[in-house]
Amino acid sequence: MKPLPKEIVLRPRFQLNIPKNKEIVLSRFEKSKENPFLVKRLDEHVFIKFNQKEHHFWSPQLHLEIDEVDDISCKLYGVFGPNPTLWTFFMFVHFIVATLFIIIGIWAYSSASLGKNYHIQVGLMVLLVLIWFVLYFAGRSGKRKGKPQMHQLHDFMTNVLTA
Repeated sequence: MKPLPKEIVLRPRFQLNIPKNKEIVLSRFEKSKENPFLVKRLDEHVFIKFNQKEHHFWSPQLHLEIDEVDDISCKLYGVFGPNPTLWTFFMFVHFIVATLFIIIGIWAYSSASLGKNYHIQVGLMVLLVLIWFVLYFAGRSGKRKGKPQMHQLHDFMTNVLTA
């Protein structure tokens, strides 16, 4: 298994070939009870996240999918990601900012075409660009705050697989 790179990319993915039966691997995750992790299984999917005491706004989670290759081996697909609620919120805010930028851009173009003053619209568009930068840097900051927990999740997964 390759070590996790020092720089964690957005929603990093990985694959592992495991020389064990799929059901054995799934049951290991299902039976693992180690603080501060919460493990939930749904069919071939395993979701690992932090309990409420260790959870913060930027806490990541690990989603594993375990597919059977044959009777004695399986393939594990993993993806690290933010809390789905947080991810949805960030995408919603980006969509709203982009939509407002386009609408105000059309309004500014219409005002300019009609020979009217369009300084307010340009100022609002600059404000929206600044909001985009704030969202970008907030996301980077959150990724940096969640990186240690991402390594904890990876270590937990490795310990369960090698136990």
